[in-house]
Amino acid sequence: MFTEINQETLDIDWFFTDKTEIGFVASGGGKLPNSFAKIEKHELLVSYFRSLPEISDVILNENLNTILSHEIDDNYLNDFVFFSRRGLYAFDKTNLGMFSDTHYHLVSKPANAIKLNDLPKEIKSILTQTQIHRELKELLHIDITQIE
Repeated sequence: MFTEINQETLDIDWFFTDKTEIGFVASGGGKLPNSFAKIEKHELLVSYFRSLPEISDVILNENLNTILSHEIDDNYLNDFVFFSRRGLYAFDKTNLGMFSDTHYHLVSKPANAIKLNDLPKEIKSILTQTQIHRELKELLHIDITQIE
């Protein structure tokens, strides 16, 4: 479980689903969806997804240069590409340092996404607590107010 102080001071890896595919988000010190902030088994999700083998090529968001005000280098892309190689869509906080801002942008996506139904029952059960009602493959940005 994450308090608002935890959320504001940590860069938390969090995950969500559209009931078919999976998204990874680096919180960048931003507010988490309430459903994810309450999750007790956060570390289980992180360790599970970090331990997956690479299954996909990665497609970078071609609009990153217009979204970000800093240089896009391997150091910035590293974690996002890591998760996309494992079949997850990867998002980053758009306005760093603004805790209450709820907007995130797509950094990278997998050419071949991992499917929710392919996950172990326990992981699937935790992950389905945080859902968006739009298809991940169509999203270039998300607003956590749209995530339950």
